[in-house]
Amino acid sequence: MVELPDKALAELRRSLSGPLLLPDDEGYDAARTIWNRMIDRRPALIARCSDANDVIRAVLFARQHDLLLSVRAGGHNVAGSAVCDGGLMLDLTSMKRTQIDPGARVITAEPGLTWGEFDTVTQRAGLVTPGGIVSTTGVGGLTLGGGHGWLMRRHGLTCDNLRAVTLVTVDGRLVRASSDERADLFWGVRGGGGNFGVVTAFEFRLHALTKVVAGLLVYPTTRAREVLARYFEITARAADDLAVYVIITTWVDGTPVIAVVPCYSGPPERADAALRPLRALGPAHLDTVRSMTYGELQTAFDATNPSGPWYYKSGFIDAGRLPEDRFIETLLGQCDFPSPSPLSRIVIEHLGGAVAGVAPDATAFPHRHSPFDLIFIAGGFRAEESRSNIEWARKGWRAMRPFMSGGVYVNYLDGDEGPARVQEAYGPSYERLVTLKRRYDPANVFRLNQNVA
Repeated sequence: MVELPDKALAELRRSLSGPLLLPDDEGYDAARTIWNRMIDRRPALIARCSDANDVIRAVLFARQHDLLLSVRAGGHNVAGSAVCDGGLMLDLTSMKRTQIDPGARVITAEPGLTWGEFDTVTQRAGLVTPGGIVSTTGVGGLTLGGGHGWLMRRHGLTCDNLRAVTLVTVDGRLVRASSDERADLFWGVRGGGGNFGVVTAFEFRLHALTKVVAGLLVYPTTRAREVLARYFEITARAADDLAVYVIITTWVDGTPVIAVVPCYSGPPERADAALRPLRALGPAHLDTVRSMTYGELQTAFDATNPSGPWYYKSGFIDAGRLPEDRFIETLLGQCDFPSPSPLSRIVIEHLGGAVAGVAPDATAFPHRHSPFDLIFIAGGFRAEESRSNIEWARKGWRAMRPFMSGGVYVNYLDGDEGPARVQEAYGPSYERLVTLKRRYDPANVFRLNQNVA
């Protein structure tokens, strides 16, 4: 325990532009509540930072008084490391400023933005950067962990589109990192998470795009074996401008279904040809595939990802195990739907394309050659149902583990993973990340994350 004199708290409060919240203050509970409601931690202090200067003062205060330090940007990560017990939480949700140069196709964005807010700004200019698949996801955490999303096969991961960051270091310096400045640090923030400081601004490359062809093709699970077999055939030949996800879940009426979810982002006149192999699956129970704005696609799954209890187990699929009938049979053996909760699902994310076009050691995100990511998601359950839902996800993950590469997407790690699993997330980048950690944060002040020790 650390005792903080009233004078020290008063000085910190005066030094901040934004408010400093204590447990009895109005707004404290709202500030500590994040998307995953399984996380219920109580910071001793919450600094609601309004700019980089606030971040600097809060970081230095935490170091001076030996306080546990956590950093919240969008507050959407499953592990919930944004919130600490008994320490100082930096809340960056008020930092939402953007500066866009449509001609140069560049945007600078602060870490408190959600992808919905970011997309609103870029889409006004007819531009995009690859983001997540739910609009309430935070820009900061997604980018630092790599950045899966609908456009990654065409334009790479979110971190592949990062040009520079501005970051507060553990000693309170505000520094810039890019391919030309502190290139080692720039390498580390592209997939290495928040291990090296607090990013206060991201500079992204933008791409011209306003519309995609996307939607759901929903089939009964009685056709799941056929759908999956064709899915792996189609994705093996897919062009980079087509990403196709699979979701196995229950429909609103409780019926088990398998949904194929394409996103075609290429020239509109080629959309029909690109999607024809999927249409060859025959009439779907529901077909919502159509031309829509990219922003519309980005919000299409918000309703099925509300704030509440969530638990993930995931892993990258070993390319050498596909196509393989035993993979499909084993996966279907885990589809005991209805699952313990209506929002639970199994998701296959389609990788490859531009993701694989980047060398594995070019950024700290090393998992470039896996064709798919497999996720067991438990969500939307009551507190008393936590055990059965978590075990459902763990059971499915354990059954599919033989088909996985051993790697895992750092942003999908749940809160109960140990150091060995964290090392699997960073893979061959881990030792280089350790070297960076020794240089930029030798005391491991920034440790409430998927930590590089």
